[in-house]
Amino acid sequence: MTESADGPSRGNRLAAVVIALLACAALVVAVKSYGNDPEPVADTVTVTPVNLKKLTPSTTATRVKAAPRDRAADEVPSGVVVHPRAVVPVFDAPDGTAIAKVGPQQFGDTWLPVIAERGAWVRVLLPSRPNGSTGWLRSGKLDEAKSRFLIRVHVGSRTLELFEDGVPTGSWTVAVGASGTPTPTGRTFVLGQLVDQQQSFSPYILPLGSHSQTLDTYGGGPGTVAIHGWTDPSVFGQAISHGCIRVPDDALEALRTVPFGTAVLIDDA
Repeated sequence: MTESADGPSRGNRLAAVVIALLACAALVVAVKSYGNDPEPVADTVTVTPVNLKKLTPSTTATRVKAAPRDRAADEVPSGVVVHPRAVVPVFDAPDGTAIAKVGPQQFGDTWLPVIAERGAWVRVLLPSRPNGSTGWLRSGKLDEAKSRFLIRVHVGSRTLELFEDGVPTGSWTVAVGASGTPTPTGRTFVLGQLVDQQQSFSPYILPLGSHSQTLDTYGGGPGTVAIHGWTDPSVFGQAISHGCIRVPDDALEALRTVPFGTAVLIDDA
């Protein structure tokens, strides 16, 4: 959920920005050998054929009610991220029931963080509601890479930390959601990047895979939580936003370089 310096009255303009794919961040990761293979890797898992047309897409604008919930929201993922080469089904368990589908593009290339592996299957965080939704994908249909980065947001202390290979590289005082529109806690990820140099409050916006729990929509959009800049530095250190995380300019410059799919852990500390 992105915000404007003039409040909801500028939300429609931003919603148009969110809907449009304006730019794609570089994925700074080490790709496994099969991820570079231009030909799809054969899927050795035997499953019942799935009719993709009947499945709800897992996107920032949808809800997948049957998605299993993330029960380890405070655990740091391994950093492995996966990218579907085409639209693929999402299952509720390995060899389970297809509950949704996910495609290769959303805000740029779709990269999802892996939180578990079982044989030829991987469990990933999903970008759809409700927050903490997960699903299982067949690994033979995916490219795999690894992000060296981790973002931590501490709502109580209004701080954001960036780590690379487990080493802290930056810490900033930020603004978080107000009491009526709090920043949701839990484990999420960088879903993409939007670039608009004409946007007055933030030329770069990083949508996350989580949503406001009090606003179903905002400014015409689906209430997606995002990390973005802000023109008035007096907001930093305050709980003042509609759920987004407002960061200083130097923080935004550092954060916009992390790969899509990078894990974001948000807690109450």
